[in-house]
Amino acid sequence: MARPIIIDTDPGQDDAIAILVALASPELDVRGITTVAGNVPQPLVTTNTLRLVELAKRTDVPVYRGCSRPIVRKLNTAEYVHGPTGIDGTDLPEPAIEPALGHGVDFIIDTCLAAADGEITICPLGPLTNIGTAIVKEPTIIPKIREIVMMGGGFREGGNTTPVAEFNIYVDPHAARIVFDSGVPMTVMPLDVTHKALVLPEHVERLRALGTPAGDASAGMLGFYVRFDIERYGFEGGPLHDPCTIAYLVAPDLFRGETVAVTVEIDSELTIGQTIADWWGMTDADPQSTVMLDVDAEAFMDLVIERIGRL
Repeated sequence: MARPIIIDTDPGQDDAIAILVALASPELDVRGITTVAGNVPQPLVTTNTLRLVELAKRTDVPVYRGCSRPIVRKLNTAEYVHGPTGIDGTDLPEPAIEPALGHGVDFIIDTCLAAADGEITICPLGPLTNIGTAIVKEPTIIPKIREIVMMGGGFREGGNTTPVAEFNIYVDPHAARIVFDSGVPMTVMPLDVTHKALVLPEHVERLRALGTPAGDASAGMLGFYVRFDIERYGFEGGPLHDPCTIAYLVAPDLFRGETVAVTVEIDSELTIGQTIADWWGMTDADPQSTVMLDVDAEAFMDLVIERIGRL
């Protein structure tokens, strides 16, 4: 039986690949996709998500417009990584479909409340604004959530937006604190593992060689996207952050990590957005987060390419 999931996203080229892989995976029952301002502002993330649903020929999956700004702080975006459209490198047409009626936060709440306990997996690929808002608005959804499988944070690797903060957490640290402190079981894909999940030039060429609209669009987006991390870090390619979440849901044995207590700093301007793990059990906090630290990178990329090849 396919696993019911909600994807929460802010495309972003790596979000785009994650969405395509999820929509091509029969192991996953994507109940809906909610959008959140992050990599680019809200109107663009919703338009991009609609384009991707059409590219995947999965217009049966509803897309809900979510929050347009963080809970407390001003919105920070990342056009310097993703380009002004968020998915530069491809030229997908304007979507023919519209967002579903209603707000993304309410869709998350309604879907969880209609489910059995422990049924719904939530998969955030961007800032945690929608998820944190849903938990605050209707905390009775917590028992309905089987797991939150998310991309975010940086531990031993540090940050990519400040010296200690990863982008998704930094954009809305207050929402992230709510989610990590909620007691929901978490599986976290931080920079520590995503920086090992590199898309290399040969992977881009394999995607292009698929000879399909989805393969061409993926190759174009990733050809643009990888330049930033190659220049900043000297990597051989670019880290495919967000697809790690979907790959874990499909093939969890690709990843290895440790289960620890995690929280998020929200008070210090110097370290706001830092994800803090209690690696050695120094506190009495319950270990609720499995933090992934290693991945079989080649098998991961094989999975990504194989799934996009199905579209």
